[in-house]
Amino acid sequence: MTDKAKTGVPNIFPCLRYDDAPEAIEWLNKAFGFEKQFVVPGENNAVAHAQLRLGPGMIMTGSGGKPNPANPWTAERFGIYVVVPDIEAHYARAKAAGAKIERPLAETDYGSREYSARDCEGNLWSFGTYDPYAET
Repeated sequence: MTDKAKTGVPNIFPCLRYDDAPEAIEWLNKAFGFEKQFVVPGENNAVAHAQLRLGPGMIMTGSGGKPNPANPWTAERFGIYVVVPDIEAHYARAKAAGAKIERPLAETDYGSREYSARDCEGNLWSFGTYDPYAET
């Protein structure tokens, strides 16, 4: 059991990409009550990354962009991010089980260690050490 599971703090986060993320963020607030926790602006009125909260829950979002083979998230509309305590062991387990690794385990420029993989039906998942709740 992870520390997060013991405390009841979520460690699984839906991730959504929008063509017009600034507009979507405002709409999600107005229609569903999501509040901005953290927004990283991108170029040309894009959103590089945002975290929106509703009660104890959180989603991550940002602007869609040109597909980049080095980052599968640039071409996806939806995926899941999961915080795991032992990322090296998790990565080894996924590889051993035959998960299609889309982005190998690596350090990020925002201080996380993470990787992305596809599940048995092609859905995108990322696992890493970045904890959105640490920003609160």
